[in-house]
Amino acid sequence: MNMNQLARLPFSGDGAWSELRRLNLSIPFLAWVVVVPLSFLPPVLLYYAGTHYGDAFIDGFGDKQWRFITTILFLAELLTFFVMGWLIHAVMDSHKLEVSYQDSYLLAAIAPLPLWLSSLALLVPYLAVSVVAVLAGLFLSCALVYQGLRSICERRDNDIEVMSATYTIMAAALLAWGLLMATVWAF
Repeated sequence: MNMNQLARLPFSGDGAWSELRRLNLSIPFLAWVVVVPLSFLPPVLLYYAGTHYGDAFIDGFGDKQWRFITTILFLAELLTFFVMGWLIHAVMDSHKLEVSYQDSYLLAAIAPLPLWLSSLALLVPYLAVSVVAVLAGLFLSCALVYQGLRSICERRDNDIEVMSATYTIMAAALLAWGLLMATVWAF
Protein backbone atom coordinates (compact mmCIF):
# COMPACT_ATOMS: atom_id res chain seq x y z
CA MET A 1 0.00 0.00 0.00
CA ASN A 2 1.52 3.30 -1.06
CA MET A 3 0.69 6.92 -0.25
CA ASN A 4 -1.33 7.32 -3.44
CA GLN A 5 -3.64 4.49 -2.40
CA LEU A 6 -3.95 5.90 1.13
CA ALA A 7 -4.88 9.30 -0.28
CA ARG A 8 -7.68 7.68 -2.30
CA LEU A 9 -9.30 6.00 0.72
CA PRO A 10 -11.75 8.84 1.53
CA PHE A 11 -12.88 9.11 -2.08
CA SER A 12 -12.86 5.57 -3.45
CA GLY A 13 -15.25 2.72 -3.03
CA ASP A 14 -13.58 -0.64 -3.17
CA GLY A 15 -10.19 -0.27 -4.85
CA ALA A 16 -7.98 1.11 -2.13
CA TRP A 17 -10.06 -0.33 0.71
CA SER A 18 -9.94 -3.84 -0.71
CA GLU A 19 -6.16 -3.53 -0.98
CA LEU A 20 -6.00 -2.42 2.65
CA ARG A 21 -8.23 -5.30 3.73
CA ARG A 22 -6.09 -7.73 1.75
CA LEU A 23 -3.14 -6.83 4.00
CA ASN A 24 -5.05 -8.62 6.79
CA LEU A 25 -3.70 -6.39 9.57
CA SER A 26 -4.40 -7.72 13.06
CA ILE A 27 -6.05 -5.59 15.74
CA PRO A 28 -2.90 -5.55 17.93
CA PHE A 29 -0.83 -4.53 14.89
CA LEU A 30 -3.25 -1.68 14.14
CA ALA A 31 -3.16 -0.59 17.78
CA TRP A 32 0.63 -0.64 18.17
CA VAL A 33 1.75 0.45 14.70
CA VAL A 34 -0.99 2.89 13.65
CA VAL A 35 -3.01 4.10 16.62
CA VAL A 36 -0.39 4.50 19.36
CA PRO A 37 2.21 6.40 17.30
CA LEU A 38 -0.33 8.67 15.59
CA SER A 39 -2.19 9.28 18.86
CA PHE A 40 1.00 10.91 20.12
CA LEU A 41 0.79 13.66 17.49
CA PRO A 42 -2.08 15.76 18.92
CA PRO A 43 -0.89 15.69 22.56
CA VAL A 44 2.73 16.45 21.67
CA LEU A 45 1.81 19.26 19.30
CA LEU A 46 -0.79 20.64 21.71
CA TYR A 47 1.83 20.64 24.46
CA TYR A 48 4.22 22.44 22.12
CA ALA A 49 1.59 25.03 21.17
CA GLY A 50 0.49 25.51 24.76
CA THR A 51 3.99 26.00 26.11
CA HIS A 52 5.36 28.07 23.22
CA TYR A 53 2.51 30.24 21.95
CA GLY A 54 0.70 30.94 25.21
CA ASP A 55 -1.98 33.59 25.22
CA ALA A 56 -0.94 34.86 21.78
CA PHE A 57 -2.71 31.80 20.32
CA ILE A 58 -5.93 32.02 22.41
CA ASP A 59 -6.62 33.94 25.60
CA GLY A 60 -5.92 31.71 28.60
CA PHE A 61 -4.06 29.15 26.47
CA GLY A 62 -0.74 29.59 28.24
CA ASP A 63 -2.13 29.14 31.77
CA LYS A 64 -3.19 25.51 31.36
CA GLN A 65 -1.51 22.46 32.85
CA TRP A 66 -0.36 21.01 29.53
CA ARG A 67 1.39 17.91 30.91
CA PHE A 68 -1.77 16.72 32.59
CA ILE A 69 -4.08 17.71 29.72
CA THR A 70 -2.00 16.06 27.02
CA THR A 71 -1.59 12.85 29.03
CA ILE A 72 -5.36 12.61 29.49
CA LEU A 73 -5.87 13.38 25.79
CA PHE A 74 -3.47 10.61 24.74
CA LEU A 75 -5.13 8.02 26.99
CA ALA A 76 -8.58 9.10 25.83
CA GLU A 77 -7.52 8.72 22.18
CA LEU A 78 -6.38 5.15 22.84
CA LEU A 79 -9.63 4.32 24.62
CA THR A 80 -11.61 5.87 21.77
CA PHE A 81 -9.99 3.50 19.27
CA PHE A 82 -11.16 0.44 21.17
CA VAL A 83 -14.64 1.83 21.82
CA MET A 84 -15.09 2.91 18.18
CA GLY A 85 -14.03 -0.50 16.86
CA TRP A 86 -16.60 -2.16 19.08
CA LEU A 87 -19.23 0.46 18.17
CA ILE A 88 -18.70 0.03 14.43
CA HIS A 89 -19.21 -3.70 14.77
CA ALA A 90 -22.28 -3.29 17.02
CA VAL A 91 -23.96 -0.70 14.76
CA MET A 92 -23.35 -2.75 11.63
CA ASP A 93 -24.67 -5.84 13.40
CA SER A 94 -27.82 -3.97 14.50
CA HIS A 95 -28.42 -3.03 10.85
CA LYS A 96 -28.02 -6.70 9.87
CA LEU A 97 -24.84 -5.90 7.96
CA GLU A 98 -22.02 -8.38 8.46
CA VAL A 99 -18.64 -6.91 9.30
CA SER A 100 -15.81 -8.70 11.05
CA TYR A 101 -14.22 -7.31 14.19
CA GLN A 102 -10.94 -7.06 12.29
CA ASP A 103 -12.54 -4.84 9.64
CA SER A 104 -14.31 -2.78 12.31
CA TYR A 105 -11.03 -2.05 14.04
CA LEU A 106 -9.32 -1.41 10.71
CA LEU A 107 -11.86 1.34 10.07
CA ALA A 108 -11.52 2.61 13.66
CA ALA A 109 -7.75 2.92 13.11
CA ILE A 110 -7.92 4.53 9.67
CA ALA A 111 -10.82 6.98 10.14
CA PRO A 112 -9.06 9.34 12.60
CA LEU A 113 -5.92 9.65 10.45
CA PRO A 114 -6.92 13.07 9.05
CA LEU A 115 -7.70 14.37 12.54
CA TRP A 116 -4.38 13.17 13.89
CA LEU A 117 -2.57 14.74 10.95
CA SER A 118 -4.55 17.98 11.26
CA SER A 119 -2.78 18.54 14.58
CA LEU A 120 0.34 19.36 12.53
CA ALA A 121 -1.31 22.75 11.96
CA LEU A 122 -0.43 23.54 15.58
CA LEU A 123 3.13 24.09 14.35
CA VAL A 124 1.83 27.34 12.85
CA PRO A 125 1.02 29.88 15.59
CA TYR A 126 -2.28 31.06 14.07
CA LEU A 127 -5.64 29.84 15.30
CA ALA A 128 -7.26 30.17 11.86
CA VAL A 129 -4.80 27.67 10.37
CA SER A 130 -5.65 25.14 13.08
CA VAL A 131 -9.40 25.65 12.65
CA VAL A 132 -9.21 25.11 8.88
CA ALA A 133 -7.03 22.02 9.34
CA VAL A 134 -9.42 20.52 11.90
CA LEU A 135 -12.46 21.15 9.71
CA ALA A 136 -10.70 19.53 6.75
CA GLY A 137 -9.72 16.63 9.02
CA LEU A 138 -13.32 16.19 10.19
CA PHE A 139 -14.58 16.16 6.60
CA LEU A 140 -11.99 13.60 5.53
CA SER A 141 -12.62 11.42 8.59
CA CYS A 142 -16.33 11.34 7.84
CA ALA A 143 -15.57 10.46 4.22
CA LEU A 144 -13.29 7.64 5.43
CA VAL A 145 -16.06 6.25 7.62
CA TYR A 146 -18.58 6.30 4.77
CA GLN A 147 -16.28 4.83 2.13
CA GLY A 148 -14.83 2.35 4.61
CA LEU A 149 -18.24 1.05 5.67
CA ARG A 150 -19.35 0.72 2.06
CA SER A 151 -16.22 -1.26 1.29
CA ILE A 152 -16.04 -3.56 4.31
CA CYS A 153 -19.75 -4.38 4.37
CA GLU A 154 -20.38 -7.94 3.24
CA ARG A 155 -23.89 -7.22 1.96
CA ARG A 156 -23.86 -4.61 -0.77
CA ASP A 157 -27.49 -4.77 -1.86
CA ASN A 158 -28.79 -2.27 0.69
CA ASP A 159 -26.95 1.03 0.44
CA ILE A 160 -29.60 2.78 2.56
CA GLU A 161 -28.78 0.53 5.53
CA VAL A 162 -25.07 1.23 5.09
CA MET A 163 -25.77 4.98 4.95
CA SER A 164 -27.92 4.79 8.09
CA ALA A 165 -25.18 2.90 9.93
CA THR A 166 -22.66 5.45 8.67
CA TYR A 167 -24.66 8.35 10.13
CA THR A 168 -24.88 6.61 13.49
CA ILE A 169 -21.15 5.89 13.57
CA MET A 170 -20.23 9.39 12.38
CA ALA A 171 -22.45 10.93 15.06
CA ALA A 172 -20.79 8.82 17.74
CA ALA A 173 -17.33 9.64 16.37
CA LEU A 174 -18.06 13.37 16.31
CA LEU A 175 -19.44 13.16 19.84
CA ALA A 176 -16.28 11.35 20.98
CA TRP A 177 -14.10 13.95 19.25
CA GLY A 178 -16.14 16.75 20.84
CA LEU A 179 -15.70 15.16 24.28
CA LEU A 180 -11.96 14.91 23.72
CA MET A 181 -11.79 18.59 22.79
CA ALA A 182 -14.02 19.58 25.72
CA THR A 183 -11.67 17.67 28.02
CA VAL A 184 -8.75 19.70 26.71
CA TRP A 185 -10.49 23.03 27.30
CA ALA A 186 -12.00 22.03 30.67
CA PHE A 187 -8.61 21.85 32.34
